Amino acid sequence: MNIRHATLNDLAAMQQIYAYAREQMKKNGNPGQWGSKNPATDVLLQDIHDGNSYLIETDSRLCGVFSLLIGDDPTYAVIRNGHWLNDLPYGTIHRLASDGTTPGIFRVCLSYCTAVIPNLRADTHADNHIMQHLLTANGFQRCGIIHVEDGSPRIAFQRSASAGETAS
Repeated sequence: MNIRHATLNDLAAMQQIYAYAREQMKKNGNPGQWGSKNPATDVLLQDIHDGNSYLIETDSRLCGVFSLLIGDDPTYAVIRNGHWLNDLPYGTIHRLASDGTTPGIFRVCLSYCTAVIPNLRADTHADNHIMQHLLTANGFQRCGIIHVEDGSPRIAFQRSASAGETAS
């Protein structure tokens, strides 16, 4: 599989993948995390503009999409019922989705992100049991609860090459 930056020309294909992912979330008991229209087009456009949006391709066909943001994520400034593993510089994986045709999308995303920055954070909805399983099965530790822009809670996770370090 290949990973490349998304361009404006990829937007329609990305939106199709996110539509598929929303339907899968609903089928698996998680209708609220992305609702019927998230991630919003303006968020995707901003990710593309900022160079944070990535596509996963196999045989020149788009099969996955994610965002990797390097640096402080404002929604992670306050964490409740726990603490981050450390305060080292980190990247945040957001908006990971697959078209459902290719297994291993999460592992490919994680491998790429870890090569860019080994200290990673992510969050997910309490009803997103699939993502919670993927995160914990791949070395992420549950750290607490954060709140996203609309105020709704998310379970916060972190994975670090120096996971033995504690928050300072």
